[in-house]
Amino acid sequence: MNEYIPILVLGALAFAFAIFSVGIAPFTGPARYNRAKMDRYESGIEPSPLPEGGGKVSIKYFFTAMMFIVFDIEIVFLFPFAVAFDELSWFAFFAVMLFLLNITIAYVYEWRRGGMDWT
Repeated sequence: MNEYIPILVLGALAFAFAIFSVGIAPFTGPARYNRAKMDRYESGIEPSPLPEGGGKVSIKYFFTAMMFIVFDIEIVFLFPFAVAFDELSWFAFFAVMLFLLNITIAYVYEWRRGGMDWT
């Protein structure tokens, strides 16, 4: 148990710091709100006006972000395989090939549906 005491102390300090930061922020931060701060953010471009009570926003913004996350995560899963390639067995090689096949099927499906058309 003595080996885990530094980890527990660090976790307790991190938790205490997080609670303290969230608790003190309303009292220390400025509370000056203006139109620019309350407006939605669109990559630095002047936002287009929405009708009163909201309106339709193009789904392409969200879809592009989701595709980036999915295909970026696949690289994160492939990195450990690439680092330890020499020490792995044939089973690991075929498991990674199966993973790549699944990702390729998803990529081709999205491409054929028109998800890669950026216009």
